[in-house]
Amino acid sequence: MRACPKIKKAMDWESIAWIRAQAARCYGQSRAWLARLPVQARIILSLFLVAAVLLALHTASSRKDASLHLTLQHGFRSADFSLWIDGDLAYSGKLRGSTKKKFGLIPGSMYGRLSEILPVSAGTHRIRVQVKSEDGSTQQDSLTGNFAPNGERELSVSARPNGLALAWQVTNASGPSSGSGWFARYAGALCLTIGGSIISAITGFALRELPAHIRARESDEPKVQSTVAGQ
Repeated sequence: MRACPKIKKAMDWESIAWIRAQAARCYGQSRAWLARLPVQARIILSLFLVAAVLLALHTASSRKDASLHLTLQHGFRSADFSLWIDGDLAYSGKLRGSTKKKFGLIPGSMYGRLSEILPVSAGTHRIRVQVKSEDGSTQQDSLTGNFAPNGERELSVSARPNGLALAWQVTNASGPSSGSGWFARYAGALCLTIGGSIISAITGFALRELPAHIRARESDEPKVQSTVAGQ
C-alpha cells in the first residue's frame, strides 16, 4: 500500500522543521558559548579556524588525483633505480635482470623489466630518473610532462649500460595547460605558508601568556583560602 502524497509531503515538512529547529538551537548555544569566552580566546579561535581552512585548501590543491605509469626495460644484472617528481623521491628500488637466450639455447644479453604506477597531482611536473649499476657508474635523465585530472600518463624508460632514454607514450598524453598547474602549485604553497605562520603565532602567544595565567591563578588561591579562614 502506497502512502498518500499529502501525508508524505507533510512528513517531509515536519522533518525539515525539526532539522531547522535543531540547527537554530545549536547556533544559539554556540553564540552563547562564544559570548562567555574572553576576547583573546576568540581571536585565537578565529586564527585557528583560518589556519585550518588554509591547510584544507592546500591539501585540496595538492591532492594526487592523477597517475604516472612507469614502464622500464633494462640490461643490468643488478642496479639501483630511483625516480623523483619535482625533486621529491617518489620511487626507489632494485633492478634485477637475467640472461636472455637466443633461440632458447645461445646465451644473449642481460634483460629485465619493471612496471609501477605512481600517484601524482594534476598539473605540470618534472620527472627525473637515475640508474646506478653494480660497478658504481650512474646515469640520469629528466623530462617534463602535464597530467590531466584523473588521468594517466605512461613514461617509457630504456636503461642500458651504454645509455639511458626517456619518452612519453602517446596514449593519454594530453594534459591541462601549464598555467593551471602553476597556479595550483603556488596557491597551495601560499596557503601552507600562511597557515603555518598563523599556527606559529598562536603557539607563541600561548607559550607567552600561559605562564602568566598560571601565576595569576596561583596568587589568587591564597587570597581565597585566607578569606575563607577569616570567615
